[in-house]
Amino acid sequence: MEPAAPLLIEKIGRITTITLNRPDKLNSLNPQMAALLASTITELSRDDDVGVVVITGAGRAFCSGADVGGLGGGAEKSAYTSRSADDVRRGFGTAQEIILGLQRMEKPAIAMVNGVAAGAGFDIACACDIRIGCPDTRFLAAYIRIGLFPGWGGTWLYPRVIGLAKAAEMIFTGDFLEADEALRVGALNKLVAKDDLKATTMAMAEKIAKGPPIAMRLAKLNLYKGLEIDLDTAMKFAAASETITLASEDHREGAQAFREKRAPNFQGR
Repeated sequence: MEPAAPLLIEKIGRITTITLNRPDKLNSLNPQMAALLASTITELSRDDDVGVVVITGAGRAFCSGADVGGLGGGAEKSAYTSRSADDVRRGFGTAQEIILGLQRMEKPAIAMVNGVAAGAGFDIACACDIRIGCPDTRFLAAYIRIGLFPGWGGTWLYPRVIGLAKAAEMIFTGDFLEADEALRVGALNKLVAKDDLKATTMAMAEKIAKGPPIAMRLAKLNLYKGLEIDLDTAMKFAAASETITLASEDHREGAQAFREKRAPNFQGR
């Protein structure tokens, strides 16, 4: 029997869903799965026919983080302990491709968090623009439990998603963030019944996918660049970006549709 594909890719219209597919391992990331996820994100970012990317997990977990079998005390001990520190550091290039790829991708990414998202899984969810969960959703900055630092960007991501104090608590204690509190602190945009999770996520994805691609790209760019720059610079970026959208066919179509009281048909031009 052939092994199951580590990722399942489904494209419906302008929505592409990536399903992490190691359910027997709670979708933990081994090197092969991580490398495939990184390359898939890169490919989708270049595909103009993709308007929204949805990431979820097979079975009862979203992603339980890195496969601990490859860490210091696991069966694959030599994968880390036999390599130099520089080799290990360079190995995090795949993590950087995934996290930076999601943030730099010129289209929205939604995490459909169907279960636990721990360690690197929590980081991947936070790197998405929107997170939708159900009562089974649980977040965990698991690193401290095994003597590690959030090496997948958590110290940058968590404070921006849930605030500095809550981020510090999660990193230092290794405690779970349950679904209800995740909604309250902003880790989840929506919390819905488990049976409604897919329908709710896809409804939002469809709504976003119908939006104007040029304005969407510029909005995401400005949103994240705004975290790094002062307001004066952000206003200059905004003026340059709006100059582009005002000259687009999508803007003319949107204005015409508004006057005619109909849904716009954006073409990304």
